[in-house]
Amino acid sequence: MWPWALLPIILTIWATAGIWIVYAMAVSNGSVNMTDVFPYISTCGSYPPQSCIFGQILNIGAMLAIWISAIRFQQIRDYGCHSHLNSFGLALGFLCALGTSIVGNFQQSVHLQTHLAGAFMAFVIGNIYFWVQTALTYRVEPRHGGCWIGPLRFILCVATTALLLMMIGFVAKGMKSIAAICEWILAMILFLMYGLFCVDFWYLEGHFFHVKKGRVAIPNEHQASTITLSM
Repeated sequence: MWPWALLPIILTIWATAGIWIVYAMAVSNGSVNMTDVFPYISTCGSYPPQSCIFGQILNIGAMLAIWISAIRFQQIRDYGCHSHLNSFGLALGFLCALGTSIVGNFQQSVHLQTHLAGAFMAFVIGNIYFWVQTALTYRVEPRHGGCWIGPLRFILCVATTALLLMMIGFVAKGMKSIAAICEWILAMILFLMYGLFCVDFWYLEGHFFHVKKGRVAIPNEHQASTITLSM
């Protein structure tokens, strides 16, 4: 059902447009000096008024990422894959979303250590999350998207891993502008990889939360009831 395919697309558009709007605001009001060094994403979102917008963009993006990770986890289970790798991927997806929210709420100009911890969760754990999703693409049948979706995810994961290592290396060498460019490209590819879930979500027919009541001490009651909430 195509409306579910819009969810990852909305995340991609929302996050991409959002951080570039923050960049434009930071340049226009002089929060960053483009003649000195090309700014990191977080540098653009460190100072008001764009810091408020930056936090809200990442908070909403994190919420959408959690939703997408949960749906993808259940979709894989429904295809008969009950491996620990899928559960591991769900945990990584939640941690990546949490890190994204931390980055938005703890600006580097306010609390650098917490901000860096959030950046680690968003970029490093996020990168591992998509490696797991690439592996699951090859393990699950049917493989939506045909023969191209697996290789595309693999190539993008190789690119994000290379960019992450390059960014760390350039930071260590003090080459801040090149490191910042790597960070921007890395973020764009991660957003794109979330958007690729639209290929898988296109085939969803519905989405449900199952809430099970706890067992109560009532004579002759031997089975917990189940309530299904349709979304």
